[in-house]
Amino acid sequence: MTARRKVAVAAVLGIAPLALTTLSVTPAAAHGSMQDPVSRITACFAEGPESPDSAACKALVAAGGTQPLYDWNEVNIGEAAGRHRQIIPDGKLCSANRAKYQGLNAPRADWPSSPMKAGNNTFRWRATAPHLGTLELYITKAGYKPTKALKWSDLGAQPFAKVTNPRLVNGSYVFEGKVPKRTGRHLIYSILQRSDSPEAFYTCSDVVFGKSTAGTTPAPAAKAPTENEIKQATTNSSVDHGGKGGDTPAEKKANAAHVAQQTSAVSGGDAKAAQDGGNAPETQNAGTTELATQGENLAETGGSSSTTYIAIGGAAALALGAAGMFGAARRRATGRAAR
Repeated sequence: MTARRKVAVAAVLGIAPLALTTLSVTPAAAHGSMQDPVSRITACFAEGPESPDSAACKALVAAGGTQPLYDWNEVNIGEAAGRHRQIIPDGKLCSANRAKYQGLNAPRADWPSSPMKAGNNTFRWRATAPHLGTLELYITKAGYKPTKALKWSDLGAQPFAKVTNPRLVNGSYVFEGKVPKRTGRHLIYSILQRSDSPEAFYTCSDVVFGKSTAGTTPAPAAKAPTENEIKQATTNSSVDHGGKGGDTPAEKKANAAHVAQQTSAVSGGDAKAAQDGGNAPETQNAGTTELATQGENLAETGGSSSTTYIAIGGAAALALGAAGMFGAARRRATGRAAR
């Protein structure tokens, strides 16, 4: 092997590990929870995971310990893909059918609640890792009994509010919705389905229309955690607040399969296949443009799955480009020697 060829091979081999190392990057997750009206998990987190104030939140800790409260922004299903009613059974809507959050399903009338009125309302969903997706809000039907396990049939068939790629304001998705007329205690159920991943997030928010029913003890008022409380608790959280996915076994398996696919594409010299990944993200619409104009960069706050593909494609192209460059240099040297 000539000296020039040795240099060329060494250069390519030196770059190839860079391309493969980039493959370890995984799609990001849109961790978060309903902030207004405050979700059950968020309200209990705000009370303090180690010593919550309300009876309902104390029962939640008794059922699953304090970790669920520190992981308040992770009530999710990694492989939901819009199949919410098929994969979450009745009675387990608030926990998203996850044993870790089973305490959220407790049917009781003293969960911390938020006041609510019929008509136009502004809603906020705190996003610790913003991402593209669709938010839907459902409300319980007239006659809802909070002391009975929540079933899908207790909710309206259609969401009363739905928004795709909502605007991001101070770390929260903010959007409008017209709430149907209700009286007394009810529940608002939210579903955030990501558009760049099968992952979805779920919340239950207890709300009260008008005054509490006569003869009953009013439930404590729900409050959202402050930014300082969120920041201080991250050291005890098992969820990556930077937004990196792979929290569930199913998601880890899906990510591993994706990485293997991309590794094969790069090793086979197909830079385009590595970049495309066979799963291009949805076209960004006006909602995304608005989010970007507010100074939010999706790649910085969790990234989209395309971040991985672009990085992989760039690394692969760099390796292939280097091979071509050194090959051309070798041909020029050979030509000069022949002359």
